[in-house]
Amino acid sequence: MRSSTAQQDATDFPSFTFNPKQGIDNPALVISDDPEPNPVVVPRLLQLKRLEGESFGFYLCMDQRSHGFEIGGVEPWSPADHSGLRKGDRVLEVNEQYVDNMNFNRVVRKIQWCGLHLFLLVLRKEEYEQAVHMGVDLQTLVKVSKRDCWSRPRLCHISRHPEQGIGMTVTSLKGQMGQYTVSTLADGPAEKAGVHTGDKLIWINGVTVSMLTQSTLKRTLKKSRDSVTVLVIDRDSESCYVRRKAPILPAIAENCNLPHTAKTMHLVKGPDGYGFLLRQEKLAGSQRIVHVFREVDDGSPALGVGMKDGDLLLAVNGEPVESMEHDDIVKRIRRSGDEVSLTSISITGRDYYRQLSISPLLFHEDCSLQCTDTQRETTLSKSTIYKEKKHSAFNSHSVPGTFTTQLSERRESISEAFL
Repeated sequence: MRSSTAQQDATDFPSFTFNPKQGIDNPALVISDDPEPNPVVVPRLLQLKRLEGESFGFYLCMDQRSHGFEIGGVEPWSPADHSGLRKGDRVLEVNEQYVDNMNFNRVVRKIQWCGLHLFLLVLRKEEYEQAVHMGVDLQTLVKVSKRDCWSRPRLCHISRHPEQGIGMTVTSLKGQMGQYTVSTLADGPAEKAGVHTGDKLIWINGVTVSMLTQSTLKRTLKKSRDSVTVLVIDRDSESCYVRRKAPILPAIAENCNLPHTAKTMHLVKGPDGYGFLLRQEKLAGSQRIVHVFREVDDGSPALGVGMKDGDLLLAVNGEPVESMEHDDIVKRIRRSGDEVSLTSISITGRDYYRQLSISPLLFHEDCSLQCTDTQRETTLSKSTIYKEKKHSAFNSHSVPGTFTTQLSERRESISEAFL
């Protein structure tokens, strides 16, 4: 016996007759082949880790047709090779920042300045060509791969208040060893520094908290007299990194008011040269070799752009030089001709970043927009330890003409770099 509902359905949807010659006589129904599903193109996130003074071991090129960034080659057994990076891969992001619309030199600097850890979001060559052929917006593709809830972790420097302390309480997650969340005092030091209640604490003063017991973590916070630097992330974004099987590190973080920033100085040679001495020295109490500005002349171009006696040289024309031999650094400055860009930081600042085990250039992008390169390929040399002091004066009497290059040659844009 049919129900009243079935009878009503029969009334609402009358039957129709199918005639093979005339087709379907019900215009409300259409039969068609199911469309082929569009193939899904998913970018891959690769992590590269190198030793200090070591290169990542790949060539970055610019495709002159699409102006995208392509991997021109990968050195065998290099960090790039171990990560799964392959020749022909297209780079969409560097350390979680979209780069497909960036200037080539700026992308090179981002990679050179990132320190020991590098994250690349890439598509295989055939995947990239397929996406372009289908008219896929690459930036949208990147966002979809991370989902809407994603945001970068935050590296926050918290200054201790005489009454409020750091304004942050750390709580361990029940049943999860080494997992901690934070709650902040409203308008307190931590909240002002960029920390939010409910954030997951990842790292403190250069140490991963998952390796610390709660008692050890509390002692670490108490020992931090004037300030503390923490890496935090919201819970939804943490889940995104877990899904992508990616570690949460400072290299991919957003800078929230870190102190001791590096500075870039653009020098134009005067009648008596640049007016400073570059000396190789050992830091007091250690065997670490540094390259120090000394004897900055009054009225010189060096003094005019803010060079300070005792500051440490980090980069020449945007290229990191801390691990290079002193003579090679001198040659790079001399080859730069009548103009050079030098990036430096105070000894106190360098000690701060060394304690955190991150590059002092990680968040420094000013030089990337104004520096020029002296070579078509940029190689990161291995560090060398010296047993003697060396110094070089940069004035009109110390720059042989054989090291001078034409400014137009020095400013020629590069399209390939070894990193």
